[in-house]
Amino acid sequence: MFVDTGRELANICNTENITIWEYTLREESRETGVSKEKIFNRMLKNLHVMQEASKEALNREVISISGLIGGDAKKLKEYSESGKTLTGEFMVKAMARAISCSEVNAAMGKIVASPTAGSCGILPAVIISAGEKLNKTDEELVKALLTASGVGIIIAKNATLSGAEGGCQAECGSAAAMAAAAVVEMMGGTPDMALDAGSIVIKNILGLVCDPIAGLVEVPCAKRNAAGAVSALTTADLVMAGVKSKIPFDDSVLAMYRVGKQLPCELRETALGGLAITPTGLKLKEQVLGK
Repeated sequence: MFVDTGRELANICNTENITIWEYTLREESRETGVSKEKIFNRMLKNLHVMQEASKEALNREVISISGLIGGDAKKLKEYSESGKTLTGEFMVKAMARAISCSEVNAAMGKIVASPTAGSCGILPAVIISAGEKLNKTDEELVKALLTASGVGIIIAKNATLSGAEGGCQAECGSAAAMAAAAVVEMMGGTPDMALDAGSIVIKNILGLVCDPIAGLVEVPCAKRNAAGAVSALTTADLVMAGVKSKIPFDDSVLAMYRVGKQLPCELRETALGGLAITPTGLKLKEQVLGK
C-alpha cells in the first residue's frame, strides 16, 4: 500500500536509495497487478496528450465554448519570441503552455486532468518546459510525471484536490506542488528536496479561493494555471540552490486542508463569492448564461 505521509515516502526512498518515481511505479504495479512496463506506457500516453494540449493553442486562437477565454496562449508564445520579455523566453513560453491547456480544456478539447481539469495546464507546462530546457527525453518526462503522481497521492490522502472542497489552493496549489517536486527530482534533487519544493509551493499559495466566473473553470482559472507554473519552476530553482522549507511537507498539506475547511462555501467553486460576484464578474455571467 502507498505510504500515507511525505515523511514516510522520503524515509523509504532514502533507505532503499530509490527515487519517488521508482517508488510510485513499484507501488502502482503492486496494487493494481499491472506490470511496470504497461503503467509506464500508459503514462507515456498521458504525456503525449499533455504535449498536444500544451501546444495546440500556441499557433492558433483556441476560443472557449463560452467565449470567456481564448487567444492568450498564442499572444504569449509570440511575445516569448519578441526579445522584449522581462522573465525570458523560457518562463513566458511556460506560461503560454499552461494557458494553452486551459484554453483547450475550455474549448472541449482533450486534456489530462492533472490533478483536475481546472488546473490541467500547470503540470504539463512545467514538465515539458523544464524537460526542453534540460534536454530530457520523453522517458525522463514520464518519470517526472510519476514523481508528481506520488506527491499528488500524498496530498489526496491527507487533504483534497478539489476546489469545491478546499478552494483553488487545492487545485492549482496541489498541481504546482506536484510539478515543483517533479522538476526537482528531474534536476537530480533528493526526495527530501522534492518534498521541500512541494511544501514551499503550498505555503505560497495557501488560502487561494475558488471563485470561477459564471461557474466555469475559465476566468480566473486559466491565468492561475500560468501563475502556478511560474511558482513551480521558480520554487524548483529555490530548492536546487539549497533553500529548505522550514515547514515540512506534511504540515503544509495539513494546513492547506484546514484552511480549505475554514473557507466559506462562497469561496469554494460555487461562484457566489470573490471575483465571481464583482460587477464585472456578474456582467460576464449574464453575458454567458443570459441571466
